[in-house]
Amino acid sequence: MSYRRRSPDSGSESDGDNDRKRWEKDDQPSFPDAQHHMNQSPHPGEDPPAYAPPPPSGYRIPLSTESDAPFPSQAQTRYPPFFDADGTSPVFLGSAIFPNAVHPCKINPNLQPPCRVPYGGGEHEHKGRYDLLPFTPETMEWIQTSRGRIPPGKRPVEGGYEDHGAKLYHAVAMINGVPVPGKTGEHLGACNVAFGGAEHAIQDNYEILCWKV
Repeated sequence: MSYRRRSPDSGSESDGDNDRKRWEKDDQPSFPDAQHHMNQSPHPGEDPPAYAPPPPSGYRIPLSTESDAPFPSQAQTRYPPFFDADGTSPVFLGSAIFPNAVHPCKINPNLQPPCRVPYGGGEHEHKGRYDLLPFTPETMEWIQTSRGRIPPGKRPVEGGYEDHGAKLYHAVAMINGVPVPGKTGEHLGACNVAFGGAEHAIQDNYEILCWKV
């Protein structure tokens, strides 16, 4: 599929680029894991060494509908990997934090609430804690797959887990010509996305987010 948009080219580093580089060195938490289910950092109390690989879930920006803080700048979120049906509203990758589970989702800052999760057959409007995953094309790639399969030789970016412990991954599928990020897992056998108030399960020819190395 060729629906992703690229960041505009720039001839020199901007202040935003420098801010992003400084931010990427900060201690950014990943979502809670199945054992601890709390806000954790892969390197508590210190910056990660330059050679440290990202955690399996990547470095994330913790957000909450209960906070009055403004939505993060593009220096933090990176360029949005997708746009909504209007062609202008940015859509980011995210994970919604539930009491006993974490589910990959889409984040549209123009919606209220911004975090939308394919859950229980509908488009769940998530309230509370959710994490935004900046898409970094330097380290991540989209790989086509079907029916919950993990592409051979690829390592998917971990997007969450079910309350019974099964892993969930970030995926994207086309709905009415619109790329919609959602979730997949070997136990799901599809890419589940939230769109138009409903949960859609796309079994074939969707893409899963993987690490390049």
